Formats: sequence, C-alpha cells, structure tokens
Amino acid sequence: MVNRVKKILISIINNTIVFSYKTNNSNISNDLINTNIISNNELMFSDIYIKENLKIISSFIKELTIQYDIKKAVISKMDLALLIINLLKKTNISDIEIKEDEALTYEVCEALINLENLRTITCYNLQAFMLELLDKHNITCYSRCEILYLSNFMEKNNLFKYSNIYYKTNIRITFPLSLEDLKDFGDFLKINKYLKTIHINKLINSELENLIEMLIKFNKRNLKIVIHENISDEKDAQYLKNKNKTYKKKYKICLALEYSKEYLDKNIFKQAITNTLKICGLITSSLVILIVSYIGVSNFVASKQVDAIKKDLAEVIELTDPTQIIEQKNEENIYKAENEEVPIEDIKLITNTDLASLLTVNEDVVGELVVNNTNVNYPVVQADDNDYYLDHNINNEKNANGWIYLDYRNDAMNLDKNNIIYGHNMYYSGVMFGTLYKTANASWYTNPDNQIITYNTLYEKMEFKIFSIYRVPKTSDYLKVFFDSDNDFLEFIDMITKRSIYNFNVPITANDKIITLSTCSNNGTKRLVIHAVLINKE
Repeated sequence: MVNRVKKILISIINNTIVFSYKTNNSNISNDLINTNIISNNELMFSDIYIKENLKIISSFIKELTIQYDIKKAVISKMDLALLIINLLKKTNISDIEIKEDEALTYEVCEALINLENLRTITCYNLQAFMLELLDKHNITCYSRCEILYLSNFMEKNNLFKYSNIYYKTNIRITFPLSLEDLKDFGDFLKINKYLKTIHINKLINSELENLIEMLIKFNKRNLKIVIHENISDEKDAQYLKNKNKTYKKKYKICLALEYSKEYLDKNIFKQAITNTLKICGLITSSLVILIVSYIGVSNFVASKQVDAIKKDLAEVIELTDPTQIIEQKNEENIYKAENEEVPIEDIKLITNTDLASLLTVNEDVVGELVVNNTNVNYPVVQADDNDYYLDHNINNEKNANGWIYLDYRNDAMNLDKNNIIYGHNMYYSGVMFGTLYKTANASWYTNPDNQIITYNTLYEKMEFKIFSIYRVPKTSDYLKVFFDSDNDFLEFIDMITKRSIYNFNVPITANDKIITLSTCSNNGTKRLVIHAVLINKE
C-alpha cells in the first residue's frame, strides 16, 4: 500500500539547521526505512516517520546541533513549525526563523515559550498579545511585516515594523510636531515597552509640555529627555530647572540640557574664577614654589602612567586571539541587519583585530586615532555621556588625564556627518591631546604628511584630510552632530572653514563626513579645534 506523505528536508548551512519540504513530492512506501541520506549536510524524513519516532529524531537532531555547534534553526513553512519545535526541545537552539510570510499562530507561540534556550524568534507578523507573551519569557521577537506610517517621526526613527516599535529604547523627535507625528507618537507609546531616552532637537515650551502630557497619559516612567540646543537665556534655563524638578519627582521623567559654553561661563565659572583669584592673592611665594614642584612631579607621573597603560594594551593585542570576540560581535551585527532587511553588502563586520582584542580590556573601545608628528596615538572609547572619560582612563580607573573619547551622540559603527573626538590638553606631560598645540604651527600644518589623520573603527580603516584648524573662545557651535538638511550641513561647513588659520583648499560636499578634534587651549579660555574630511575608507 502506498500513501501520500510529505518529505521533510533537513539541511545544515553555515552553522544553521534548515527544515523545509522537499519540493518534488513523490510517494514513499511505508515499508521503506523512510529516510534517505542525500549528503553529509542534508537528510530527508517523512512527516509520518518523524511523528512516530519523535524521541529518536529529537535525540538525533540534538547530536547534530552539538556536533556542528548550531544555535539557529530556520523553518520554511508555518504548518511545519509545530512539528519542528517539538524536535528542538532538547537542543541548545537559541534563534528560530520562520520564513513563510504568514502570521504566527497562537499554537506555535505556545510551543515556542516551552523551548528553554530560545532567545529570539523571527517571523512575518504576530498579534500584539503574542509578542507580550514571548517577551514575558525573555524571548525577543522580530517581525518582517512593515507597517505603513507617513509621519516624519516614524521615518526618522526607522519604525516600520511592529517589533521595532515594541523594543525601541531611544527615539529622536524634531519640534514642532505635525498632527501626523502626534498621532503616530501616540501609537508608538501604546505599543512600546522599553523606551528610556528621547532626544529633542530644540526647546519649544508648549511642544515639550504636550510631549510630556502624552508620556504621562500612557504611563511612561523612568525616562530621560535630552534637549540638544544651546540655551544661553537664563529664563529658559530656569524654566527647564523648574520643570525638571516637578517631572522628576512626580513622574520620574528627567530633563537634560546640554548647556552652551557661554551660559556656563557666565553663570558658573565666573563666580568660581572670582573666588579663586581672591584665594590666590593670599598664597605666599613659598606655596607657589610648592605647587610648581607638585605639578612637575604630577606631570612626570602622568606621562609614566599613560606609557605603562599603552604598553599593557600592546601586550593584550599581542597575546589575545580575538577570533571568538569577532565571531560573536559579527553574528550579532549580521542578525540585527538581517532583521532590519539591510542589504548584505551594507552589513558591518569587525575587521580590526587589534581593536577587537582591546574589547577584553574595555567594551567601550570603538576606534583608534593617530595624528602625525604628535603624541596622539590612542584607542578611542565611548560612554553613555561626555563626562565619564574626563576623569577615567581606558581601564575604568579614576584618573585626571581622562582618555580620548568619541561624543556619546555619535554612532560608533556608522559615521555621522560630524564625528567629535575629545581629549584633555595635558600640555606639560604631553599625554592625551597635550601635543595638539603643534598643529597650529605653520611648520606643522603646511607639511602634507601632517594633513592626513588616521581614524580606524572596529569595522573600517579611514583617512581624513584636514580642512580647518583654529582656536576659538569657548563655544559649542562646532559640536553639532545632527543636521536638518544638506543645506544646514553646508552652512556649518562654511562657518568652520572660514575660521581656519590656513586655507587648505579642500572641497566639501553635502555627502561628505568629517571628524572634529576638540581640546582646551590658552589655559582653558579657548578651544583648539581641528576638522578633517573623510577621503579614504577600507
């Protein structure tokens, strides 16, 4: 007797186990073994055989996953999912993808939460309550089905998939908000469960209050709202302080403002400088000598400390095999890119083995910076704010030298239009940006070799050509990361180019990307700034 049965093909491709139906369906006799070995990486069973021998096949699949170190399973059809999930119960599979463009069924969802090692599931679409059910079991779900939104808010935050909306932790909002923006923002708040930070382009009092009212309406708590605007008006600053006090106490919503340098100078440092001058007038000549001696010793110690750290980092690079780190990070990047439907050629993979090795020292390592004929040759780190590495070194130790760090607003993987790197001007010891003062000398900046700055990340090797060097009184107008339009960016380029002490004759277009090096100058009263444009990337 011959019955029509379904043939299930099991393939192993690049450490992934794939389950699919055999396309050319034919009859398989029940009196046959019901399995044919096609190749070393491909097997075939009938669905009846699997159902009748579930424990045997399950143990066999477990051995396969151990032998090939398989963590991901791909299931071609939704109606095949339930059977395959039962086969995977004893395995270490942590990632399942269902390829068919069909909504996840509740029966399959229930089966998924019983897989102890499952951490991510990718499917076409699913009901909201299923996503919440999976989330309660620490299973992250990524959907491929796009949602049609027309608002600027949804587009800027790449919120085209339900799962993206659900898991989003950081969003950007541009004031003023349109009616479409407000509606879609409300929909976002209904769905999202993980929002932590909101970045706002500028302060508009009425817009800010409306925004917070919506957050309160949807019971959003423990949030930080960062306003990216240089506010020098004392009235506006006081308004924010009062609102922050109220919102923080009642709703646990914190308002953060990046004050302009002018405001800080006027309202904070002015009194501090006045008091310092009064105290300095009472210091005796012997104490001055003592201080000078102490500074000399401190600078010597600082130089030795940094030299020791750089020596240790070199040893880490020499002795560490970064293969496992690179594989793990690349898998994470590939998985994220696939779920965001990024073209394969645009997926970022770690290629810098030296920097990958340094991740064992500090996970904040994002790049390395070299400025010719200076002492600047350091790994670059990035924290969640621009304060931590002012007084901590790469080993996370408290240290007055700090370290060279990338602005927390910048994307460490994909360059922004303006990528800002900071460092202390440790002039006497020469560490960090202590030798950047040389770049303002004509003998330095007229040398073509010195005009090329090397900045490498975990993913790319890059060369930048200097197009502007200048000293400027304390200001933050050159520290702009986000631009509203190409014209906005070109106006910014025009401003910083005109400040340059030398005409480098380097053309900049709207499509270019730049790096900015910033450090103190003239005893802290000014800033020494260097801008360079990307000219070469591997």
